[in-house]
Amino acid sequence: MKNVFMKNMLLSITSLCILLVSVTVFAANADDILGVWFNGEKDAKIEIVKCADKYCGRIVWLKEPRYPEGSKDGAPGTTKLDHNNPDAAMKKTPIIGLQIVYDFTFAGDDLWKDGRVYDPKNGKTYKGKMTLISPQQLDLRGYIGISLLGRTTTWTR
Repeated sequence: MKNVFMKNMLLSITSLCILLVSVTVFAANADDILGVWFNGEKDAKIEIVKCADKYCGRIVWLKEPRYPEGSKDGAPGTTKLDHNNPDAAMKKTPIIGLQIVYDFTFAGDDLWKDGRVYDPKNGKTYKGKMTLISPQQLDLRGYIGISLLGRTTTWTR
C-alpha cells in the first residue's frame, strides 16, 4: 500500500513539474509575434516586423488580390486598392503592401499595446493591443477610446 501511495505521489509531483515548465516555456519574448499571420477570416496574411523599437505589420497576401466580376469597388481583374481610406492620396494604394499595424510596444506578459490598427475594409484606424495566446495564435483587439469598446479577432500562423 505504501508503494502505491509513493508512486502516485511521485507521479503527481512529476506532472506538476511538467506543467510548470510548460507554462514557463510559452511565456512570450518581445519578438515572438514576428512573422506572417493569417487574419481571422483567412483571406489575408499580415507580416509583423520590427520598426525601430516598435512592431508594425503590412498585408503581404490576399486570397483575392484582384476585383472579381461584378465588383462595385473596382474594375474586374484589376488590383484591389485602399479605396475606403479617408486620405484621398491613399485611395490608389494597393492593398497588398499596405501597412495596417502601427507602433505596438511589448509590455511583457504576452501583451503588446499602445498601437494602432487600420482596417482597409472600412477605412478606419483604431487603437490596438495584441495578446500572444500561443506560438500559433495572436489575439488582436481594435477599439475606440477604451478597450471595452472594441472587437477582438484571432490571427493564426
